Amino acid sequence: MNAMARILGVIYGLVVYVVFLGTFLYAIGFVENVLVPKSIDGPGAGGLSPAALLIDAALLGLFAVQHSVMARPAFKRWWTRIVPRSVERSTFVLFASIALLLLCWQWRPMAGDIWTVEHPLGAHVLEGISWLGWTIVLVSTFLINHFELFGLVQVFARLRDQQLPEPTFRTPGLYRYVRHPIYLGFVLAFWSTPTMTVGHLVFSVATTGYILLGIWFEERDLVAQFGERYRQYRDQVGMMLPFRKARIAVPGRVRARRN
Repeated sequence: MNAMARILGVIYGLVVYVVFLGTFLYAIGFVENVLVPKSIDGPGAGGLSPAALLIDAALLGLFAVQHSVMARPAFKRWWTRIVPRSVERSTFVLFASIALLLLCWQWRPMAGDIWTVEHPLGAHVLEGISWLGWTIVLVSTFLINHFELFGLVQVFARLRDQQLPEPTFRTPGLYRYVRHPIYLGFVLAFWSTPTMTVGHLVFSVATTGYILLGIWFEERDLVAQFGERYRQYRDQVGMMLPFRKARIAVPGRVRARRN
C-alpha cells in the first residue's frame, strides 16, 4: 500500500507538472496576444467599465491570495497535516495553475490605448524585451532547481524513500546580481509592449504591486530561515535592478526557493 501511494504521488506530480507547463505557455500567449483563443487584449474588448474592472481585479486578487497564503510557512505546517509533505509543492503548483487559468479564461479585455509605439524598430525592441523577460523567468527557475520548484524532486524522493536535503544558501548565475530575477523577468514581460491598453495596464499595475508585496513576504521568510547571511545578500545585491555593492563575504549558497 505504501509503495502504491508513492507511485500515485509520482503520477500526481507529473500530471501537475504538465498542467503547469501548459498553463505557463498559455500565460505567455495571453500576455503577448499570440496563439491563444483569448488574450489580454483579445477581441470583444470594451472600454474601461466598473464591471470589467471589478471582475479583473477579483481574478487578480484570487491569484494573489492563493499564491501568498499557500506559500507561507505557517500555512504549510497546517496544510501538511492534511496533504502529504511529498506532494505539498505539487498541490501548490496545481492550485496556482488553476487560479491562473481561471484568470485567463474569465479576463475582461478593456480597450483604449495608453501608449502606442508605431515605429517598427521601437515596437520590435519592446517585443524583444518582453520575450527576454520570459526567457529570464524560465532560465532563473533552472538556476535554482526547476524540478524542485514545481514539485517533481519531492515526489521522486518519496518514491525512493529519500530525504530532501536542507535548503542551502547559494547565488547561482543571475542571482549574483539580482535577488529576484524571476520577478524581474515577469515585470519585463508584462510592461514591455508596443501597445499598452487599459486592460493591459490594469494587469501590469496589479501584478507588479503583487510582486513587490510578494518580495516583502518572501524576504521576511528568507531572513527567518538564513538569518545574517541573507541580510548581507539583501544589502549588497539589488532586488530587481542588477547591481552589487561589494563582494559577498559570507560563504555558502542562496536559495531553495520554496514559496
